[in-house]
Amino acid sequence: MSRNNNVRGPTSALTEFLREQGITARTVLQRRRTQDQQNADAEDNSNAAGSSSQAAATASSSAVAATTGDDDDMDVDESPRRPRGRKGKGKAKAGGNDSDDLDASEDDAPVAKKKKKLSKAAEAKLKAKAKANARKKGVEVSDDEDYEDEDEYTAPSKKTGAAAAGPPPVGSFENCADCEQQFTVTRYTMAARPGPGWLCHECTKALGLDPFKKPAAPRKRKAPTEKRKVVNFEEVEKAQSLSKLCIQVISKHIEDIEAFGDIGHINLDSIARVISKNRSLTAQNAPLFYDVKNTRLTFYDATKLESSALCTLASLNPNVEQLRLDLCGRIDNSAISHWSSHLKNLTRLELLGPFLIRPPAWIDFFRARGAQLQGFLITQSPRFDLDCVEALVEHCGTTLTELRLAEIGKMADEFLPHIAKCSNLVHLDLSYPDNSLNDDAVVELLAVVSPRLEYLSLSGNEALTDDVLERGIQAHTRTLRCLALCNLPELTDAGVAKLFSGWAPHAALEKIEMARCHGPASKALAALLKHSGPNLLELNINSWKDTDTDVLSRIAKSAPKLMRLNVGWCRGVDDFVIKSLLESPCGETLKEIKVYGCNRLTENCPRKVGVTIYGVEAHAAGPS
Repeated sequence: MSRNNNVRGPTSALTEFLREQGITARTVLQRRRTQDQQNADAEDNSNAAGSSSQAAATASSSAVAATTGDDDDMDVDESPRRPRGRKGKGKAKAGGNDSDDLDASEDDAPVAKKKKKLSKAAEAKLKAKAKANARKKGVEVSDDEDYEDEDEYTAPSKKTGAAAAGPPPVGSFENCADCEQQFTVTRYTMAARPGPGWLCHECTKALGLDPFKKPAAPRKRKAPTEKRKVVNFEEVEKAQSLSKLCIQVISKHIEDIEAFGDIGHINLDSIARVISKNRSLTAQNAPLFYDVKNTRLTFYDATKLESSALCTLASLNPNVEQLRLDLCGRIDNSAISHWSSHLKNLTRLELLGPFLIRPPAWIDFFRARGAQLQGFLITQSPRFDLDCVEALVEHCGTTLTELRLAEIGKMADEFLPHIAKCSNLVHLDLSYPDNSLNDDAVVELLAVVSPRLEYLSLSGNEALTDDVLERGIQAHTRTLRCLALCNLPELTDAGVAKLFSGWAPHAALEKIEMARCHGPASKALAALLKHSGPNLLELNINSWKDTDTDVLSRIAKSAPKLMRLNVGWCRGVDDFVIKSLLESPCGETLKEIKVYGCNRLTENCPRKVGVTIYGVEAHAAGPS
C-alpha cells in the first residue's frame, strides 16, 4: 500500500481491491444514474431493477466511505459491516468484472436507513458534544462556531496541501520554502505559513516560531457557577488622631512657627516624643525646637537629620548645655568639629549610634571642651578606641561624673586603668562590649572609682563571676542606688545571696536589674528582698527560673514601694503570686508587671485598675 495516498481512515481489503479494479466513487455514481434511468423506462421489470439499484447504492456507499484519494468532496458516513459469509467470499474470488464484484458485496452491505430529522434540542446537544471533543484535542472553539457530530475517521480533512499529506519522512531532504536551501527533515520540521512546502530550522526561528516548544495543555473549562452578589462598601476615612493632626499642622506651617507663641519646654518635649514615634523629625521641622535660650535639647529620633542639619542645630542653639540625640547615625566628623567651636557651654553629651565619627574628631572635641565636660555617654560607636579614652581622661577626667561606653567594639581591659583616673564618677556604664572584661580588671577599677558611685552597669560581660560580686561590688561600693548585672551566666545562687547578705553597711538599692542570669534562684531573691526590699522601686529578675513560689510571694510584703516588676520566665509565678502583689501595700504604687513565659498563670489571673500586666498567655491582660 502506498504511503502518500491521502487516506483519512483505516483501509479495508475490499476498499483496496475496488481501487485496484478502477472502481471509484465517480464511476459508481454514474452507474447508479444509468440504472435509475433504465428502471424508469422498464416498468414491467421494476422489481428486478429496484433490487439491482439497491445493491448498486449499497456498493456505492461503501466505496465512497472507503475512497478518499480521488474526490475529497464526496464524504459519506461509513456504516458498520457484518462478517462476510462463504458465499460472498466465493463470489469475490470468482468475479472477474465490476458487476460481479458489486453483486458479491450485495449480501454483506446493510440496507441504508433514512436519517430521522432531529429536534432542535437534540441538535444543540450534539453540537455541544462536538465542541467538548474539540476542546479535549486542544482545538480552540468559539461559541458562535457551528459544529456537527462528525466521526474522526470520516470527517472532512482540516488541512490542505502538504500539511494534509503529513511531513516528509525523517532523514529525507527537502528544499526550504523560504530560503530554498536543502535541509534534512527532522521530527521538529514545520510547514511553511502560508504553504506549500516546509521550513528549515533557521527560517523557522527567523519567523519567531519555536519548533521545540511543547504543545500547551488544554485549559479545563470551569463549570458554570452562580454569580455571587457583590456588595460595594464605601470606604470612609477614619478620624486622625490629635497628635497626627498637630504634626501635619506644624510641618505645613513650619515657616510661621512664631504664630504658636510660647509653647513651653514640657510641651516641646511631648511633641518631640510624638514626632519621633512617627520618625517625622526632619531638617524642615526641626527649627520648631530651636531657640537661643535653650539650655537642654533632646531629639529621640534623629535618623533623618544629616550632618548639615546637625551643624545648623549648633548654630541656632549656641547656649545648649545638655544635648541628647538618639539614633544619630548620620553625624560625622564635620558635625562634631562644628560643635566644638559653636557649643561653648556644652557640659553633657549623650549620643546613640555615632558610627561615623573617627578618633581624630573625638580627640579634637575633648581638647576643645577641656575641663568643662561633665557627662559623656555614647552607645554603639565602633571607632572609639584607646586613644580616645586617653584623650577623654586627660582633658575631662577631673570633672567627668557620668561615663557611658556601652556596646563599644574595641572595649578591653586596657581601657580600665585610664577610666580609673576619673575619681569623681557617679554614673558608670561599661555594658555589652564585644570582648568581655575580666574579674581582676573590674575589681581594680571599682577599688578606685567606687566611693561616690551611684549607678553601675556591667551587663553583658559574660566572663564575670561571683568574684566580682564579693571582691569588687561588696567590698568597695557603699553609695550604689542602681545596679545592672544582666546577662551574666557565670553568677550563681550562692554568690548573689552572699553579696546581699554580707553587704553592710550599705544603703538599700532602688533599682536592681539582673535579667537573664540563670544561676540565681530562691536564696538570692530572699537575700535581695531582705537587703533592699524597703526602698526598692524597680526589680527585674527575668529568667530566674528555679525560684520557688513561696519566695516570689514575699515580694509583695518586702517591697512596699515597688513600681515596676519583671518576673518573666520564673516558673514559680502563678495566680496567687499576682494576687498577693495586687492586694498588698505595693499594689497602691505598682504600675507594671511583666510575666512573659509564666505558664502557670491561667485565665483567672487577677487584675487591678491602674496596673498593667504584660505577657499572660491565657488571655490578654491589660489595664482594666
